[in-house]
Amino acid sequence: MKKVLAIILIGGLAGLWTVNVKAADAKTNFDKNCAFCHGKDGAGKTMMGRKYKLKDWTDAKVQAALKDEEMVKVIKEGVKEDGALKMKPFADKFSDDEVKA
Repeated sequence: MKKVLAIILIGGLAGLWTVNVKAADAKTNFDKNCAFCHGKDGAGKTMMGRKYKLKDWTDAKVQAALKDEEMVKVIKEGVKEDGALKMKPFADKFSDDEVKA
């Protein structure tokens, strides 16, 4: 019985470590690739954020309107507006798991 509990505990701790690593990777990816325009806090209050009129992701109304499928599509495919590239695509840079994170 103790052996089974030890295995379950170790497995659970390994799972927590994996979640923490993925969270850290997501933050690192955001800081390296997104924060320049969206800001470290996601408010879009940067020079580029103002130029492109980015939404303030810290606003509860904006968060309520965000759909996972739409966000995944934007991250993977980027954004073009009036034929001009507004946000580059990251499909070749991030795995599906990284995009979801």
